[in-house]
Amino acid sequence: MTEHSRIRRSTLAATVALAAGTLLSPLAMAQPLDFPSKPITLVVPFAAGSATDQLARALGQSMTEQTRQPVVVDNKGGASGQIAAAQVARAPADGYTLLITTNTTHAANEHLYKKLSYDPVKDFSPVTGLGKGGQVLVVRPEAPYANVMDLVAAAKKTPGKLSFGSGSSSSRMAGEMFKQLSGTDILHVPYKSNPNAITDLIGGQIDFMITDTSTGVPQIKGGKLKALGVSTTERNPLLPDVPTIAEAGVKGYDMGYWFAAYAPAGTPPAVVARLNELLAAGAKSAAAKTFFEGSGSTVWTTTPDELAKFQAAETAKWGRVIKAAGIEAE
Repeated sequence: MTEHSRIRRSTLAATVALAAGTLLSPLAMAQPLDFPSKPITLVVPFAAGSATDQLARALGQSMTEQTRQPVVVDNKGGASGQIAAAQVARAPADGYTLLITTNTTHAANEHLYKKLSYDPVKDFSPVTGLGKGGQVLVVRPEAPYANVMDLVAAAKKTPGKLSFGSGSSSSRMAGEMFKQLSGTDILHVPYKSNPNAITDLIGGQIDFMITDTSTGVPQIKGGKLKALGVSTTERNPLLPDVPTIAEAGVKGYDMGYWFAAYAPAGTPPAVVARLNELLAAGAKSAAAKTFFEGSGSTVWTTTPDELAKFQAAETAKWGRVIKAAGIEAE
Protein backbone atom coordinates (compact mmCIF):
# COMPACT_ATOMS: atom_id res chain seq x y z
CA MET A 1 0.00 0.00 0.00
CA THR A 2 1.39 3.42 -0.98
CA GLU A 3 1.86 6.24 1.53
CA HIS A 4 -0.87 8.18 -0.29
CA SER A 5 -3.34 5.28 0.13
CA ARG A 6 -2.57 4.94 3.83
CA ILE A 7 -3.21 8.66 4.38
CA ARG A 8 -6.51 8.44 2.48
CA ARG A 9 -7.67 5.41 4.51
CA SER A 10 -6.59 7.03 7.78
CA THR A 11 -8.44 10.24 6.92
CA LEU A 12 -11.58 8.29 5.94
CA ALA A 13 -11.53 6.31 9.20
CA ALA A 14 -11.15 9.48 11.23
CA THR A 15 -14.04 11.09 9.35
CA VAL A 16 -16.32 8.06 9.97
CA ALA A 17 -15.39 7.99 13.66
CA LEU A 18 -16.08 11.70 14.02
CA ALA A 19 -19.44 11.35 12.30
CA ALA A 20 -20.41 8.41 14.50
CA GLY A 21 -19.38 10.29 17.63
CA THR A 22 -21.48 13.26 16.58
CA LEU A 23 -24.52 11.09 15.90
CA LEU A 24 -24.25 9.31 19.23
CA SER A 25 -23.22 12.21 21.44
CA PRO A 26 -25.61 13.02 24.31
CA LEU A 27 -25.94 16.59 23.07
CA ALA A 28 -27.04 15.47 19.65
CA MET A 29 -29.44 12.90 21.10
CA ALA A 30 -30.88 15.45 23.52
CA GLN A 31 -31.89 17.84 20.75
CA PRO A 32 -34.66 16.22 18.66
CA LEU A 33 -34.86 18.62 15.75
CA ASP A 34 -38.45 17.63 14.93
CA PHE A 35 -39.90 18.34 18.40
CA PRO A 36 -42.32 19.94 18.71
CA SER A 37 -43.81 19.60 15.26
CA LYS A 38 -47.47 20.03 16.26
CA PRO A 39 -49.55 21.73 18.99
CA ILE A 40 -48.83 20.96 22.66
CA THR A 41 -51.60 20.67 25.26
CA LEU A 42 -51.05 21.85 28.83
CA VAL A 43 -53.62 20.17 31.06
CA VAL A 44 -54.45 22.13 34.23
CA PRO A 45 -56.23 20.40 37.15
CA PHE A 46 -58.03 23.56 38.27
CA ALA A 47 -60.50 26.03 36.83
CA ALA A 48 -59.72 28.99 34.59
CA GLY A 49 -58.54 31.91 36.69
CA SER A 50 -56.76 29.75 39.28
CA ALA A 51 -53.07 30.34 39.97
CA THR A 52 -52.08 27.19 38.07
CA ASP A 53 -54.16 28.26 35.09
CA GLN A 54 -52.58 31.72 35.05
CA LEU A 55 -49.09 30.24 35.12
CA ALA A 56 -49.93 27.67 32.42
CA ARG A 57 -51.15 30.40 30.08
CA ALA A 58 -47.97 32.41 30.61
CA LEU A 59 -45.89 29.30 29.91
CA GLY A 60 -47.95 28.48 26.83
CA GLN A 61 -47.38 31.96 25.43
CA SER A 62 -43.62 31.61 25.87
CA MET A 63 -43.53 28.09 24.40
CA THR A 64 -45.38 29.29 21.32
CA GLU A 65 -42.91 32.14 20.91
CA GLN A 66 -40.00 29.72 21.22
CA THR A 67 -41.30 26.97 18.92
CA ARG A 68 -43.88 28.67 16.64
CA GLN A 69 -46.25 25.87 17.60
CA PRO A 70 -49.68 26.51 19.19
CA VAL A 71 -50.07 25.62 22.87
CA VAL A 72 -53.55 24.79 24.18
CA VAL A 73 -54.47 25.12 27.87
CA ASP A 74 -57.07 22.50 28.85
CA ASN A 75 -58.74 23.08 32.23
CA LYS A 76 -59.95 19.84 33.84
CA GLY A 77 -61.00 20.78 37.35
CA GLY A 78 -62.54 18.47 39.92
CA ALA A 79 -61.71 15.63 42.31
CA SER A 80 -58.69 17.53 43.69
CA GLY A 81 -56.92 17.31 40.36
CA GLN A 82 -57.50 13.60 39.79
CA ILE A 83 -59.41 14.09 36.54
CA ALA A 84 -56.60 16.06 34.93
CA ALA A 85 -53.83 13.87 36.29
CA ALA A 86 -55.51 10.69 35.06
CA GLN A 87 -56.02 12.24 31.63
CA VAL A 88 -52.31 13.01 31.27
CA ALA A 89 -51.30 9.65 32.70
CA ARG A 90 -53.27 7.93 29.92
CA ALA A 91 -52.03 10.27 27.15
CA PRO A 92 -49.45 9.15 24.55
CA ALA A 93 -45.92 9.44 25.92
CA ASP A 94 -44.76 11.71 23.11
CA GLY A 95 -44.38 15.03 24.91
CA TYR A 96 -47.42 16.69 23.37
CA THR A 97 -49.60 16.42 26.51
CA LEU A 98 -48.27 17.82 29.77
CA LEU A 99 -49.66 18.32 33.27
CA ILE A 100 -49.07 21.75 34.79
CA THR A 101 -49.89 21.03 38.40
CA THR A 102 -49.14 21.51 42.08
CA ASN A 103 -48.43 19.60 45.26
CA THR A 104 -52.15 18.77 45.27
CA THR A 105 -51.87 16.00 42.68
CA HIS A 106 -48.26 15.01 43.29
CA ALA A 107 -47.73 15.16 47.06
CA ALA A 108 -51.00 15.41 48.97
CA ASN A 109 -53.63 13.35 47.15
CA GLU A 110 -52.14 9.96 47.88
CA HIS A 111 -52.65 10.70 51.57
CA LEU A 112 -56.16 12.10 51.10
CA TYR A 113 -57.68 9.32 48.98
CA LYS A 114 -57.70 5.58 49.55
CA LYS A 115 -57.71 4.97 45.81
CA LEU A 116 -56.40 7.38 43.18
CA SER A 117 -57.18 7.25 39.46
CA TYR A 118 -53.45 7.65 38.78
CA ASP A 119 -50.08 6.92 40.39
CA PRO A 120 -48.22 10.20 41.06
CA VAL A 121 -44.84 8.50 40.61
CA LYS A 122 -45.22 5.54 38.24
CA ASP A 123 -47.53 7.29 35.75
CA PHE A 124 -45.37 10.36 35.11
CA SER A 125 -42.00 11.60 33.90
CA PRO A 126 -40.97 14.66 35.94
CA VAL A 127 -40.02 17.61 33.70
CA THR A 128 -39.28 20.63 35.90
CA GLY A 129 -40.34 22.61 38.91
CA LEU A 130 -41.90 25.95 37.95
CA GLY A 131 -42.53 28.09 41.01
CA LYS A 132 -43.31 28.37 44.71
CA GLY A 133 -45.79 30.56 46.53
CA GLY A 134 -47.86 31.29 49.61
CA GLN A 135 -51.49 31.76 50.56
CA VAL A 136 -53.67 34.32 52.28
CA LEU A 137 -56.51 34.01 54.80
CA VAL A 138 -59.47 36.03 53.55
CA VAL A 139 -62.93 36.96 54.86
CA ARG A 140 -65.71 39.25 53.63
CA PRO A 141 -65.09 42.97 54.31
CA GLU A 142 -68.17 43.13 56.55
CA ALA A 143 -67.14 40.07 58.61
CA PRO A 144 -66.78 40.87 62.34
CA TYR A 145 -63.09 39.90 62.45
CA ALA A 146 -60.45 42.63 62.67
CA ASN A 147 -57.64 40.08 62.87
CA VAL A 148 -56.79 36.38 62.95
CA MET A 149 -57.34 36.01 66.68
CA ASP A 150 -60.86 37.48 66.37
CA LEU A 151 -61.61 34.63 63.96
CA VAL A 152 -60.08 32.11 66.35
CA ALA A 153 -62.13 33.48 69.23
CA ALA A 154 -65.36 33.24 67.21
CA ALA A 155 -64.56 29.66 66.20
CA LYS A 156 -63.90 28.67 69.80
CA LYS A 157 -67.12 30.34 70.96
CA THR A 158 -69.25 28.35 68.49
CA PRO A 159 -67.46 25.03 67.76
CA GLY A 160 -68.38 23.51 64.39
CA LYS A 161 -70.44 26.54 63.31
CA LEU A 162 -67.90 28.48 61.25
CA SER A 163 -66.85 27.10 57.86
CA PHE A 164 -63.90 27.39 55.51
CA GLY A 165 -63.78 26.49 51.82
CA SER A 166 -60.99 25.02 49.71
CA GLY A 167 -60.54 24.12 46.06
CA SER A 168 -57.12 22.48 46.27
CA SER A 169 -55.22 20.33 48.73
CA SER A 170 -52.92 23.29 49.52
CA SER A 171 -55.94 25.37 50.46
CA ARG A 172 -57.51 22.54 52.42
CA MET A 173 -54.33 21.69 54.32
CA ALA A 174 -53.85 25.37 55.08
CA GLY A 175 -57.29 25.38 56.71
CA GLU A 176 -56.73 22.08 58.50
CA MET A 177 -53.39 23.28 59.86
CA PHE A 178 -55.11 26.48 61.01
CA LYS A 179 -57.66 24.40 62.92
CA GLN A 180 -54.98 22.17 64.39
CA LEU A 181 -52.63 24.92 65.59
CA SER A 182 -55.41 27.25 66.82
CA GLY A 183 -57.29 24.48 68.62
CA THR A 184 -60.59 25.16 66.83
CA ASP A 185 -63.42 23.08 65.36
CA ILE A 186 -64.32 24.52 61.93
CA LEU A 187 -66.36 22.86 59.15
CA HIS A 188 -64.54 22.19 55.86
CA VAL A 189 -66.50 22.77 52.61
CA PRO A 190 -64.82 21.34 49.46
CA TYR A 191 -64.92 23.00 46.02
CA LYS A 192 -63.67 22.08 42.54
CA SER A 193 -61.21 24.99 42.58
CA ASN A 194 -60.32 28.04 44.65
CA PRO A 195 -62.12 30.55 42.38
CA ASN A 196 -65.36 28.62 43.01
CA ALA A 197 -64.81 28.84 46.76
CA ILE A 198 -64.01 32.57 46.47
CA THR A 199 -67.38 33.11 44.76
CA ASP A 200 -69.23 31.47 47.65
CA LEU A 201 -67.15 33.32 50.22
CA ILE A 202 -68.07 36.66 48.66
CA GLY A 203 -71.69 35.49 48.57
CA GLY A 204 -71.68 34.57 52.25
CA GLN A 205 -72.03 30.78 51.90
CA ILE A 206 -68.79 30.14 53.83
CA ASP A 207 -66.99 32.19 56.50
CA PHE A 208 -63.37 32.23 55.31
CA MET A 209 -60.75 30.47 53.26
CA ILE A 210 -56.99 30.36 52.87
CA THR A 211 -56.33 30.70 49.15
CA ASP A 212 -53.35 31.13 46.83
CA THR A 213 -52.33 34.76 46.60
CA SER A 214 -52.82 34.99 42.83
CA THR A 215 -56.51 34.18 43.33
CA GLY A 216 -56.98 36.16 46.53
CA VAL A 217 -54.99 39.36 45.98
CA PRO A 218 -57.15 40.73 43.12
CA GLN A 219 -60.24 40.30 45.29
CA ILE A 220 -58.48 42.00 48.20
CA LYS A 221 -57.30 44.90 46.03
CA GLY A 222 -60.80 45.19 44.58
CA GLY A 223 -62.36 45.50 48.02
CA LYS A 224 -64.40 42.30 47.74
CA LEU A 225 -62.41 40.46 50.42
CA LYS A 226 -60.35 41.38 53.48
CA ALA A 227 -56.98 39.79 54.28
CA LEU A 228 -56.25 38.76 57.87
CA GLY A 229 -52.96 36.89 57.44
CA VAL A 230 -50.55 35.24 54.99
CA SER A 231 -49.57 31.59 55.27
CA THR A 232 -45.78 31.79 54.94
CA THR A 233 -43.18 32.71 57.54
CA GLU A 234 -42.49 36.07 55.89
CA ARG A 235 -44.90 38.80 54.81
CA ASN A 236 -45.96 38.87 51.17
CA PRO A 237 -44.57 41.85 49.22
CA LEU A 238 -47.98 42.33 47.62
CA LEU A 239 -49.60 42.65 51.07
CA PRO A 240 -46.91 44.30 53.18
CA ASP A 241 -49.34 45.45 55.87
CA VAL A 242 -50.85 41.98 56.37
CA PRO A 243 -49.13 39.95 59.11
CA THR A 244 -48.22 36.31 58.78
CA ILE A 245 -50.72 33.97 60.45
CA ALA A 246 -47.97 32.95 62.88
CA GLU A 247 -47.18 36.60 63.62
CA ALA A 248 -50.89 37.24 64.19
CA GLY A 249 -51.04 34.65 66.97
CA VAL A 250 -51.18 31.10 65.53
CA LYS A 251 -47.66 30.06 66.47
CA GLY A 252 -45.74 27.72 64.17
CA TYR A 253 -48.03 28.27 61.19
CA ASP A 254 -46.36 27.83 57.75
CA MET A 255 -48.05 26.47 54.63
CA GLY A 256 -46.94 27.19 51.05
CA TYR A 257 -47.40 25.49 47.67
CA TRP A 258 -45.46 24.69 44.49
CA PHE A 259 -46.03 24.32 40.75
CA ALA A 260 -44.39 21.71 38.49
CA ALA A 261 -44.68 20.11 35.05
CA TYR A 262 -45.01 16.39 34.32
CA ALA A 263 -45.21 14.32 31.13
CA PRO A 264 -46.69 10.81 30.84
CA ALA A 265 -44.39 8.00 31.99
CA GLY A 266 -42.22 6.67 29.21
CA THR A 267 -41.76 9.99 27.43
CA PRO A 268 -38.36 9.78 25.65
CA PRO A 269 -35.55 11.40 27.68
CA ALA A 270 -34.59 13.62 24.74
CA VAL A 271 -38.15 14.98 24.56
CA VAL A 272 -38.22 15.51 28.34
CA ALA A 273 -34.94 17.41 28.05
CA ARG A 274 -36.37 19.63 25.33
CA LEU A 275 -39.54 20.28 27.37
CA ASN A 276 -37.41 21.10 30.39
CA GLU A 277 -35.54 23.66 28.28
CA LEU A 278 -38.75 25.22 26.92
CA LEU A 279 -40.52 25.38 30.27
CA ALA A 280 -37.50 26.68 32.18
CA ALA A 281 -37.25 29.50 29.65
CA GLY A 282 -41.01 30.01 29.88
CA ALA A 283 -40.86 30.34 33.68
CA LYS A 284 -38.41 33.22 33.22
CA SER A 285 -40.33 34.90 30.38
CA ALA A 286 -41.93 38.33 30.59
CA ALA A 287 -45.41 36.81 30.80
CA ALA A 288 -44.42 34.50 33.65
CA LYS A 289 -42.63 37.35 35.42
CA THR A 290 -45.91 39.26 35.41
CA PHE A 291 -47.64 36.24 36.97
CA PHE A 292 -45.01 35.67 39.65
CA GLU A 293 -44.78 39.33 40.61
CA GLY A 294 -48.57 39.68 40.55
CA SER A 295 -49.07 36.67 42.81
CA GLY A 296 -46.17 37.25 45.17
CA SER A 297 -44.69 33.87 44.22
CA THR A 298 -41.21 33.04 42.91
CA VAL A 299 -39.65 31.20 39.98
CA TRP A 300 -38.30 27.73 40.82
CA THR A 301 -36.90 25.54 38.03
CA THR A 302 -35.20 22.14 38.37
CA THR A 303 -33.82 19.21 36.45
CA PRO A 304 -36.18 16.21 36.08
CA ASP A 305 -34.17 14.30 38.70
CA GLU A 306 -34.26 17.20 41.14
CA LEU A 307 -38.03 17.41 40.78
CA ALA A 308 -38.40 13.67 41.43
CA LYS A 309 -36.37 13.92 44.65
CA PHE A 310 -38.20 17.06 45.77
CA GLN A 311 -41.57 15.40 45.11
CA ALA A 312 -40.59 12.41 47.26
CA ALA A 313 -39.62 14.68 50.16
CA GLU A 314 -42.78 16.75 49.80
CA THR A 315 -44.99 13.66 49.69
CA ALA A 316 -43.52 12.55 53.02
CA LYS A 317 -44.00 16.04 54.51
CA TRP A 318 -47.62 16.32 53.38
CA GLY A 319 -48.27 12.87 54.78
CA ARG A 320 -47.10 14.06 58.19
CA VAL A 321 -49.27 17.19 58.03
CA ILE A 322 -52.35 15.25 56.99
CA LYS A 323 -51.83 12.62 59.68
CA ALA A 324 -51.34 15.30 62.34
CA ALA A 325 -54.57 16.97 61.20
CA GLY A 326 -56.38 13.68 61.77
CA ILE A 327 -57.75 13.55 58.22
CA GLU A 328 -59.03 10.15 57.14
CA ALA A 329 -58.45 9.15 53.51
CA GLU A 330 -61.69 9.33 51.53
